[in-house]
Amino acid sequence: MATAGVTGTQFNATAAVNTAATMTSTDSTTLANNFQSFLLMLTTQLQNQNPLDPLDTNQFTQQLVQFSQVEQLLKSNQQLEALVSLQKTAQNTQALGFVGATVVVDGSSATLPNAGTATWGFNVAKPSSGTITITNPAGQTVYSSNYTLQAGVQQFTWDGKGKDGTQWPPGQYKMTVTAKDALGNPVAVSTEVQGVVDSVDVSSTPPLLMIGSEEFTVDKVKRIVRPTS
Repeated sequence: MATAGVTGTQFNATAAVNTAATMTSTDSTTLANNFQSFLLMLTTQLQNQNPLDPLDTNQFTQQLVQFSQVEQLLKSNQQLEALVSLQKTAQNTQALGFVGATVVVDGSSATLPNAGTATWGFNVAKPSSGTITITNPAGQTVYSSNYTLQAGVQQFTWDGKGKDGTQWPPGQYKMTVTAKDALGNPVAVSTEVQGVVDSVDVSSTPPLLMIGSEEFTVDKVKRIVRPTS
């Protein structure tokens, strides 16, 4: 068997080493097959080489080193796939633990239940005067009023009635808070909502927590609240 055949395989090995970091599972399988083919070809060449003109030792060693690197990359790729699978399982397990829990998440949409109230939390950077506005899914303003806001976390509860006394139907409503300090400069306000996690969609990556009709990732959860009886 000609040495040139091994040289061609050596070129493939070098390319594989350079591209292994971006291998897909199909690429990995192909590379593994090439590795097995190389070993078969190499052992065949050693068995049939000319004793008077044996394979160059340096070339032989260099090819073995390169394919040893390929083998290590294949094993590393398999280990990374296993780690990704374990991480996904851990994420799913963590998310499923939230089912039935009352949580506070970053967000601005809350559910107004039938004959109930909708509650939002918001955090004001410093004392200010602000306007709290509530809109329905169509973007229509259903409530708006001015308030004096203190610094820190506070709550706003809405009974579903507009300023004119109109009772709005149950559903999802969004609250926005715009605030300004004494000099008229904008003041940062972040909003949060509280609700019960009804279900978890583990088919998504990352998993999604369902609170009412809204979806949230686990990283949006700020705290878990014990329901008041």
